[in-house]
Amino acid sequence: MFRFLLVAAAMACGALAQKAPFDFQAMMKVKRISDPQISPDGKKVAFTVQTVDLEKNAKPQQIYVVGIEGGNPRQITTTGNNERPRWSPDSQRLAFVSDRGGSSQLWLMDADGGSAKQVTKLATEASGVLFFPDGKNLLFVSEVYTDCSDAACNERRLEAEKKNPVKTRVYTSLLYRHWKEFRSARRSHLMMVPVEGGTVLDLTPGVRDVPTFSLGGPDGYAIAPDSKEVAFVMNPETDQATTTNSEIYVVAPGVGDARKITANPGADVSPLYSPDGKYLAWRAQMKAGYEADRWRLMVMERTSGKTSVVTETLDRNVESMAWTPDSKRLFFTIDDRGRQAIQMISPAGGAARSIITGKSTTDDVQFTPDGKTMVYTESSASMPLEIFRVSSAGGATVPLTKLNDSTLESYDLPSAEEFWVDGAEKTRVHSFVIKPPKFDAKKKYPVLFLIHGGPQGAWKETWGYRWNPQVFAAAGFVVVMPNPRGSTGYGQKFTDDINDDWGGKPFDDIMAVVDYVAAQPYADADRFAAAGGSYGGYMVNWMLGHTQRFKALVSHAGVFDLRSMAGETEELWFPLWEFKGLPWDNPDSYMRWSPSYYVKEFRTPTLVIHGELDYRVPVGQGMQLFTGLQMQKVPSKLMLFPDEGHWVGKPKNSELWYGSFIEWITEWTKKGAGK
Repeated sequence: MFRFLLVAAAMACGALAQKAPFDFQAMMKVKRISDPQISPDGKKVAFTVQTVDLEKNAKPQQIYVVGIEGGNPRQITTTGNNERPRWSPDSQRLAFVSDRGGSSQLWLMDADGGSAKQVTKLATEASGVLFFPDGKNLLFVSEVYTDCSDAACNERRLEAEKKNPVKTRVYTSLLYRHWKEFRSARRSHLMMVPVEGGTVLDLTPGVRDVPTFSLGGPDGYAIAPDSKEVAFVMNPETDQATTTNSEIYVVAPGVGDARKITANPGADVSPLYSPDGKYLAWRAQMKAGYEADRWRLMVMERTSGKTSVVTETLDRNVESMAWTPDSKRLFFTIDDRGRQAIQMISPAGGAARSIITGKSTTDDVQFTPDGKTMVYTESSASMPLEIFRVSSAGGATVPLTKLNDSTLESYDLPSAEEFWVDGAEKTRVHSFVIKPPKFDAKKKYPVLFLIHGGPQGAWKETWGYRWNPQVFAAAGFVVVMPNPRGSTGYGQKFTDDINDDWGGKPFDDIMAVVDYVAAQPYADADRFAAAGGSYGGYMVNWMLGHTQRFKALVSHAGVFDLRSMAGETEELWFPLWEFKGLPWDNPDSYMRWSPSYYVKEFRTPTLVIHGELDYRVPVGQGMQLFTGLQMQKVPSKLMLFPDEGHWVGKPKNSELWYGSFIEWITEWTKKGAGK
């Protein structure tokens, strides 16, 4: 028996030692969970799962349901792409968005996935569905022609546009293109349709987009518990390219015009009614034109209109929020030192209380109707997002999903480590580290420094797919992710310190991190590489002209020439704030911080990557950078993706991106490379 146990133990240790590195192919096997929704009766959670089909170059998405007590999640859709499950008030049906009929439309199905029925058949398609609390109607978003009053008109206009051989675009105002699309005559509007189908009512007619464009986060619209009012976000300004202002409006469906209820020069977003209908909460930024101002949690008492900032003393961004069923507390998440934690506060304000903190990122907080159980999502640098529940009275968390356990048990996924150093002006700077699988402290490794974008963003203890550090670590690199000046989660002053100082304190902060890592016994200081996207690409371009510490660089969608960037980009509020005006207003800043003025100092081999549909940082920036590198005879390569924007998202493109990236930094950080 003893001999058998020894053999079993040896086999177990051998299996553990044989875990494979987590490479790109492994990442493509991960099931991508999102959008959990508790049923109104508190018995089930619906959610979506996206998978990757590399062969078909597709990312199909399906809807699953799991019991609140656990058990095996069950897939309830199979045809087409299906997303955004939303429960009917009686928990018997789910509304969802599907393209199974050939276009994005609203559908209904039973809670078990049966009896699926198409609700809308709009030429302008439909998305973003919500059930009205009374169960009679559905709220959704459709991109319509602003001068059309019905679906038939929109259909005729679309058909005529397709048949017209002339595709010329003509504009008389700015923001004529955005992110990866040129603007058309259509605008997003909030629409209402009876649950069983029928006449569609436009709740937000006019020339403005409703809701205002968002890169994610909570919905830009909500329905009052009595179904008699809809709150939504809209930017009322005429010049949309130079303002971050958005306001909260309310409208009684089918009765009268919308009414503005906020008057803040900054952004007001994410409206959320309390379950008892007494309050409306939302997130707000107070500084006009500054997209990185601190997000505060606002609460309005609806009868009196009294509004208060309930997190004014909290020097952190509020990211998402949820009411408790009794409307006595607001749970919300904050961006805090590389994590996203859950806190709680009274709608009357006061001290916030920490609910869940730790070495991870938490989000998507919801409650069962009795308030006894909280459901949320969690992820970390070594764990893709999964859904959990926990008793409101405390106790151990229970996973409701384990969809990736069987896949990940075959791979070596090192946990993130962290360290702090003194950066510019002796300010403490935080960094995360992922070490290669089977890390040996006695060996020396090449190091890859990843610079985040934003610039007001941050690397977090979370899981991602576009810049996954595990994949880079699996290629043999120690991966270091610094959060220099400008990063969020370390107080608003730390974030603000990058304004009109892009290549100043942030560069010094990063180089302080580089110095710290160079002193570690496992780091080979002769084999350092750095890479970044967007502002991270800018910083790589700045490094080209200001340091020779790196053997290889990768610049993805990086800003190269600030003056031409200001003339090509679309969100003009960004350079207006960051550089205190446009180039003709403040030429000194544009000259001082533009990497294009330091081309004569370029020496480091650089891979330049850009999407041709990138209108945030237009492709000309990458082309100019490559021209400078080539004219300076610097080893360089230009990769252009004709079908991608600011981010590379298509599976086959992503495969090429990761492969080329790793090949480049590996080649130039080999011992003896470039000598």
